[in-house]
Amino acid sequence: MSDNKYKAVVSQGSDRAFFSCYDLHSYYGESYIVQGVSFDIREGEILALLGRNGAGKTSTLRSIARATSPQVNHGEMWLDHQPLHNMEDYQVAQLGVALVPEDRCIIGGLTVQENLQLAQIEGPIGWSIERIYEHFPRLGERKDQDGITLSGGEQQMLAVARALARDVKLLLLDEPFEGLAPVIVHEIEDILISIKKLGITTIIVEQNAVAALRLADRALILDTGKIVFDGSAQEVLDDEVLRHQYLAI
Repeated sequence: MSDNKYKAVVSQGSDRAFFSCYDLHSYYGESYIVQGVSFDIREGEILALLGRNGAGKTSTLRSIARATSPQVNHGEMWLDHQPLHNMEDYQVAQLGVALVPEDRCIIGGLTVQENLQLAQIEGPIGWSIERIYEHFPRLGERKDQDGITLSGGEQQMLAVARALARDVKLLLLDEPFEGLAPVIVHEIEDILISIKKLGITTIIVEQNAVAALRLADRALILDTGKIVFDGSAQEVLDDEVLRHQYLAI
């Protein structure tokens, strides 16, 4: 998409774009990580954000969430026609952007249920605790267990459930399958498919590119902080040369 078309999306709004990112530049200190990234997402779409290690995927997610690092130096981000680029991280969260980080950030010393309740202390509230247990029955079975004593897959479920405990409009998942056994990956995939059916817009960063592409409608590929591919997930699955060049698969 041309720069002018992206400018039209962010300045005038678009029936197509639920979330739009235009000309995003982010830095860690003097290290230039995200270099002019522009894309948009339809409501309810799943976008796979792919690339080799160090391509800028996690930095892009953290920039969208307005995390303290990396520092966004330039660019615009709009969610449902609301500008995010001048907001603090807590304001972005209140608008419905939820980041599930790679390390999951489960709070030790709190039970599963207390981790979920903590997410709902300040609104807007999303799913009720009861609804979460309906969709994540394993968490219901372990509701009184310390969150950090859960298995890796269960901690990932808790991290996603905690995000849904708030009123999520844009769900950002950073390496949701990392370190998980294949059977647990399939279980997490089933949960994400259920979330997709509910119409929640999602961006997935994942080294397991095939798993992410199976879930996604579209794919972006980053290389050294720049987008080198923007198209359907199926195009990436079908293009062996593209996968080998940028994903090493």
